[in-house]
Amino acid sequence: MTPSDLQFRPLPHNLEAESALLGILLFDNEKLEAIGGQLRPEHFHEPYHQAIFHALRSEAGAGRLADPTLIAGTLVSHPAHQDYGGYKYLAALMEKSPPAPAARDYARQIYDLAVRRDLSRLGDSLKVQAHNFDQTAVAHIADAEGVLFGLAESGDKAQAIVPFAAASARAVAMAEAAFKRDGKLSGISTGLVDLDRKLGGLHPSDLLILAGRPSMGKTALATNIAFHVARSYVWEPDDGAPSGRRTVDGGRVFFGSLEMSAEQLAARILSERSGVPGDRIRKGEADAHEIRLYADAATELSSIPLFIDPTGGINIQKFCARARRHHRQHGIDLIVVDYLQLMTTDLAGGNRTQEVGIITGALKALAKELNVPVLALSQLSRQVEQREDKRPMLSDLRESGSIEQDADCVMFVYRDAYYQARKEPRENTPEHLAWSDEMAHVDGLAEVIVGKQRHGPIGTVRLSFDEDTTKFGNLGRDDRYGHTPSLSREPVYSFAGGGQ
Repeated sequence: MTPSDLQFRPLPHNLEAESALLGILLFDNEKLEAIGGQLRPEHFHEPYHQAIFHALRSEAGAGRLADPTLIAGTLVSHPAHQDYGGYKYLAALMEKSPPAPAARDYARQIYDLAVRRDLSRLGDSLKVQAHNFDQTAVAHIADAEGVLFGLAESGDKAQAIVPFAAASARAVAMAEAAFKRDGKLSGISTGLVDLDRKLGGLHPSDLLILAGRPSMGKTALATNIAFHVARSYVWEPDDGAPSGRRTVDGGRVFFGSLEMSAEQLAARILSERSGVPGDRIRKGEADAHEIRLYADAATELSSIPLFIDPTGGINIQKFCARARRHHRQHGIDLIVVDYLQLMTTDLAGGNRTQEVGIITGALKALAKELNVPVLALSQLSRQVEQREDKRPMLSDLRESGSIEQDADCVMFVYRDAYYQARKEPRENTPEHLAWSDEMAHVDGLAEVIVGKQRHGPIGTVRLSFDEDTTKFGNLGRDDRYGHTPSLSREPVYSFAGGGQ
């Protein structure tokens, strides 16, 4: 194509792609999160499409439904609204929308074409500047380089480059905050003294993996930690923070429960808090006093900021989108995922190892983006059961390569009592006497084996474990973390299931 041909060629655009994406977003507002923050109204070629996208993003960003009926009112003052047909055009966009998974592809093309239009305009500008002798040619090149760099960076999700002085100042601020905080932790307390000492708490931007074989208690431990973090939540006003609140202690928890319902997860917490065995509740064997304790615990904990998303088999991109939206609306200090092998991806025809790699990579990116710790539970392979010593190792992680690589910390839950109980010999034999002695040493105990820690030591932390209430506790210490704090200082967040 010759320069003369290009002179009369329209700027690159694809109105069909713009219409298709707007239709998808009108049909499913959640896809706004899926396309990320890269796309802006000005990237659309058609001005009316710019206005539609702006209205969509504004309404959905405020937590309101953005469908043709509701956003038509905000567009009525646009000059092209009636020319396009008003509400009927918006309804037609939604009715003719292509499959929702295509949203990212349309968004990428719209953005790419917008950059190409900017490149074309830059070329026109350079032709004019070439005849401007008030500046040197080198100065014109420098100006053009600045514009080109801006175009290259405009859609980049990477964080700004941070000077060492700024990074070191933040590090000092973290150290000072840890010094002032009870327990001298730089991260969020788990409520378990020795585990906190080993980890230094749960650190922002870290991906922590908690793995274990079935019945070891990984969900119970994650639930214990989430509960402690939420019930310890203290905040102060901060206009620059999500929801206008800055966390002083504890935190707001977003719990992705892919295996258990919100009610089942709540039941575990209520059992731990009330001391009433969950098995007695499930079987209807609890007496009136226990039911009252259980109900009182529910009333006491009704305001803790623990939010449960019980969507099973959720796509990792959708989970991250829901977490981002919740963070924007309410704030998040800790994300828990139970468990990562139940998540899905958009990968077509890939093997499970590749999929898990996408999932762990996305969770690590989410931890950095929101600057919160992500605690993700993981299964272990069956090869653990074939060994005499069944304590897990890093090589036991199921689909392990990417999990070990992406994680900042890998922990394993192990309870020797579980295995010993299944070796019980016949009663009234010397073997049974020896077995009873062994059980006395391991019953009610659990181990958290820290197999990897990017910024700290590895090793084993011993905890107590009450199988009836699935409660983990501290061994041989005062009740510094185990006491019952007053809940009067906590905010009015509700125990929520599902979310949006």
